[in-house]
Amino acid sequence: MAKYLVIVESPAKVKTIKKFLGSNYDVAASGGHVRDLPKSQLGIDIEHDYEPKYITIRGKGELLADLRKKVKKADKIFLATDPDREGEAISWHLSKALKLEDNRMARISFNEITKNAVKASLKEPREIDMNLVNAQQTRRILDRMVGYRISPLLWAKVKRGLSAGRVQSVALRIIADREEEIDAFIPEEYWTLDAKFGIPGEKKVLVAKFYGDKDGKRTIRNEEELNQILKDLKGAEYKVADVKTGERIKKPPLPFTTSTLQQEASKLLNFSTQKTMRLAQQLYEGIEIAGNGTVGVISYLRTDSTRISDEADANARAYVEEVYGKEYVTTAQASSGKGKKIQDAHEAIRPTDITRLPAMLKESLSRDQFRLYQLIWKRFTASRMSPARYETTSIKIDARDYRFTVAASRLVFDGFMSVYEIDDEEKQQNNVLARQITTDTQIHLNEFDQKQHFTQPPAHYTEATLVKTLEELGIGRPSTYAPTITTIIARRYVAKENKNLYLTELGDVVNSIMKQSFPSIVDVNFTANMEGLLDCVEEGTVNWKTVVSNFYPDLRDAVEKAEKELEQVKIEDEVTDVICEECGRNMVIKYGPHGRFLACPGFPDCRNTKPYLEKVGVKCPKCGKEVVLRKTKKGRRYYGCEDNPECDFMSWQKPSQEKCPDCGGYMVEKGSKLVCANEHCGYVKVISKEKTS
Repeated sequence: MAKYLVIVESPAKVKTIKKFLGSNYDVAASGGHVRDLPKSQLGIDIEHDYEPKYITIRGKGELLADLRKKVKKADKIFLATDPDREGEAISWHLSKALKLEDNRMARISFNEITKNAVKASLKEPREIDMNLVNAQQTRRILDRMVGYRISPLLWAKVKRGLSAGRVQSVALRIIADREEEIDAFIPEEYWTLDAKFGIPGEKKVLVAKFYGDKDGKRTIRNEEELNQILKDLKGAEYKVADVKTGERIKKPPLPFTTSTLQQEASKLLNFSTQKTMRLAQQLYEGIEIAGNGTVGVISYLRTDSTRISDEADANARAYVEEVYGKEYVTTAQASSGKGKKIQDAHEAIRPTDITRLPAMLKESLSRDQFRLYQLIWKRFTASRMSPARYETTSIKIDARDYRFTVAASRLVFDGFMSVYEIDDEEKQQNNVLARQITTDTQIHLNEFDQKQHFTQPPAHYTEATLVKTLEELGIGRPSTYAPTITTIIARRYVAKENKNLYLTELGDVVNSIMKQSFPSIVDVNFTANMEGLLDCVEEGTVNWKTVVSNFYPDLRDAVEKAEKELEQVKIEDEVTDVICEECGRNMVIKYGPHGRFLACPGFPDCRNTKPYLEKVGVKCPKCGKEVVLRKTKKGRRYYGCEDNPECDFMSWQKPSQEKCPDCGGYMVEKGSKLVCANEHCGYVKVISKEKTS
């Protein structure tokens, strides 16, 4: 009979850990949380010091009964849930639900599921860290307060299925603000001028970029300026004025945190944040490897630390020296991460054994598991390697009052890049000098290469760049990025197309209400400060009920005020002039989870519905029919002709009835300006705010 019971979160870990511990240990899983706030009510006793009311999660009763039987048979119970706030809270809830006595219970945690790590944790049992538990409770209660007080208000005002969240509403606002920037952006013209030079005895030409004139760096703003420069340079003599050589160091990357793993997996593997976390969880919990059984192949996946254990660091350096040579081993000390608060009990995400090469696991992993493991392995290995070194050459070429420059580089030592390339900027370098150039080198101009360009608007957020922004602003934590993004996409506040995230009509409505009625909830600084307070709770320097009691009254007042003042945004069924072809009634505009649609007011007798096409009061520039507001399949808004598909007119910006006085083309609204849709025209007119609304 087992003397000891080890309770973990995931059933996937049970088999792996049981194999490490032998017959004296029984291993069971809680399947995550066993208690939570009730779904049917707020679940927080506002009148009695904000005490939370926890209940057993539906469906967990049988599992708890089974665990109680195992607890009775054990002399000692080890709570081995995940090593973070959430895991600590699950251990605490288990201790309460199973009524565990302190003298029979101990908390253990490990950063990786390996035999050494699990056995070492049993030698260092501890008590449950109530500061960690309270930090999790505070986050859960704040999220519940926002969700349960604001969501019903949105439901009442905008009608169906909407919700707010403490972090998701800020993420939505960040995306909405970027969309406004993009909509208001007006491109500016500029030109580039490259000079191609021949060198005696060389087949390859030397390409130099226009830098400026005697006054310094200069941007060529239009074709007139370009033509003036070309005119000034006619018949000019070109001379190498200066040559500088040097060395550039490219540092190896830090090992992955949750955030950087999500960003790189999105950029390089095209994985969503949710998919990355799911695959990483599988690699952490254990993979069936032929001849080894189930093995956890990476360390814990929720971390914002770049720290590496001394043992893992030493093993990695030894591996690099053996496989690549001593000069490839980094001389730098292992970094402990950024100056901000980090979950430093954790290490960075790394392979549990660096000698377990990706190729050795290929047969045991799915294609996507393999690609993610390979990315983690390469990044960690590279982080223990020497910097790459480049020999750089900078050349200045003068002609009359103008200057051209050449920047060239040559890789002299690949270092970490033999394993992991951060980007391909070096591949894009045109000039790899075939011979040494000096101020005495004779050069002659072969030709000019001139190109017209326009400045680009800020890029739409992708999952990767949104995660990076949330992390930089201090909003959320590693465990919250993926569910936050998944939620706003699932609720159709945001549409994801070709990696980009776009605000939908529904997201625009919700964001406007949140900004109007709950400015602090969607304020980036307020949310980041709240994260800081949660960190203080974790450190034990702030009482968790103080945070809650300071937050709730302001939220309650804002909700009560909004309930009165937001009456005017309640959307009634607007009657249209569209006749229902089934019963002859005038159809009305309804709001659903995907936005507006037309429905027959005779429901349930008549169930006819059709898409709602909102006319914007502008004639189509191509055919003269009405321009209507349309949506892509995923919910992104655009302006198109009502006669689509016969007429293919479309514009991401709202077109204007006013024609461009310069070229006669149609113009679009961008913020407080009208801009010609033909970027080669460039006509811009300032309009009043009243006109755009």
